[in-house]
Amino acid sequence: MMIRFAPLNVPLRRRLQTVAVLQWIFSFLGLAQCCLAAFVLLSVSTWWMVALFYVGWLWLDRDTPSLGGRRSHWVRSWSIWEYFRDYFPVKLVKTVDLDPKKNYIFGFHPHGVLVAGAFCNFCTESTGFSSLFPGLKSHLLMLPFWFRVPLFREYIMSGGCDLLEAQRRRTMWHVSVSQVHNRKGFIKMALKHGAQLVPVFSFGENELFDQIQNPTGSPLRTLQDRLQSIMGVAMPLFHARGVFQYSFGLMPYRKPILTVVGTPISVPPSPNPSSEDIESLHKVYLDRLSELFEQHKHSYGLQEHQHLTFL
Repeated sequence: MMIRFAPLNVPLRRRLQTVAVLQWIFSFLGLAQCCLAAFVLLSVSTWWMVALFYVGWLWLDRDTPSLGGRRSHWVRSWSIWEYFRDYFPVKLVKTVDLDPKKNYIFGFHPHGVLVAGAFCNFCTESTGFSSLFPGLKSHLLMLPFWFRVPLFREYIMSGGCDLLEAQRRRTMWHVSVSQVHNRKGFIKMALKHGAQLVPVFSFGENELFDQIQNPTGSPLRTLQDRLQSIMGVAMPLFHARGVFQYSFGLMPYRKPILTVVGTPISVPPSPNPSSEDIESLHKVYLDRLSELFEQHKHSYGLQEHQHLTFL
């Protein structure tokens, strides 16, 4: 394989964009492990009392991820996120105004490998979420596993990440959904809380990485299924480009991401929704998502014959 190296005269701004994305990759793939290792080392050092106090803090603070988290506008507004945005670049498009007095659940499609669009748009202010939707606070819902990692939980909550099992009302939830045809938990959540459903389609999300094939029955698929049963999530094996060359690595490709927020679907509250209620709303949601894709696919350069397919 011939390696295509990056030129030496890359502008400083592009280098800073690469650094911003590199630290984001590290935060996804290595930061949790580093935080856990640091906590273990602290526990067996002469500073073990600090670790003990932190354990007490974790117990007292255990419900915070389910109660809206502990977001930090300062962290969400770091300049590094602007370089992160410009690497791809990422753009957030609003189609209608949203009433800040109401609750919303955003369904984000497609999920993508590392959810770059969802993170950039809803965990940072680099694409202007607060300006586009004044009065709303975005909460990116994650699996409980990540909130059990010491120190790491503080970092992800500062960006606006919350616990996926949260049952209390919020201004706006965001749920990242991949196989939407068979995933209906967010539909049930919307019905139980009377939150309006908002379809969101992120063009370009699947073009950032190449994935290693994992057909059913393969050793890789078996391992991923095992990890999902333990952790609640199975990370796919992916690759794209490197930092100093364009042929292989874990850095995403520089592909534009266009995230379009659609029109909300009014949902009447139903504390105990029936299967028929869920199926009916799910169908309406899929129809609205398809309409959103068709209305904006030309803005991303897709052709007329390209349509949305549900898995």
